[in-house]
Amino acid sequence: MTRASTRKPGEAGGDDQAAVPRRLLEHATKLFAKKGFDRTSVQEIVEAAGVTKGAMYHYFGSKDDLLYEIYARVLREQTRQLESVASSAAPLRERLGAAASDVVVSSIDNLDDNTIFLQSMHQLSPDKQKAVRAERRKYHERFRGLVEEGQASGEFRTDKPADVVVDFFFGSVHHLGSWYRRGGTLSARQVGDHYADLLLDALRPPG
Repeated sequence: MTRASTRKPGEAGGDDQAAVPRRLLEHATKLFAKKGFDRTSVQEIVEAAGVTKGAMYHYFGSKDDLLYEIYARVLREQTRQLESVASSAAPLRERLGAAASDVVVSSIDNLDDNTIFLQSMHQLSPDKQKAVRAERRKYHERFRGLVEEGQASGEFRTDKPADVVVDFFFGSVHHLGSWYRRGGTLSARQVGDHYADLLLDALRPPG
């Protein structure tokens, strides 16, 4: 005779190890988008996700942790993609172009997450804001390293500082949420390739 499980639905264990945090993040994102981070309660999140508060606190110590992870998981994937491209043996222009296109595609794929986080980041605790900025700075520095590599070799123009070039590019990436609409005439990859072409054209040496 099979023994019935005494674990309540949504509590950590078994197959729920991956499903519970995914559900919590998914429903927290929807609620933050609809009501705002500050007007969404933990109770509303766990009810929407169909889990217990105990299950949530097993994975996330607070509502702050949920907001932080909404962005951090996207940044981790973008960092993984960037490192894979940047460390390859492909020509420099190809590596930078792929990195630029990839970050646009992943930003569009996670548009709601990024938009919600950028709107609500100021409500995180100072420690978590500092942690996010540090991780994002490392990503930008790795990206900037590709620009600096091309400037050092003479492949890219040197009259524009690499940090200004990178800040200008990511400013346009962060602006995607204000105009990109799924189902439009351009796919995420097409937009990414256009952004990459514009970046590479801007770095072409004069003459």
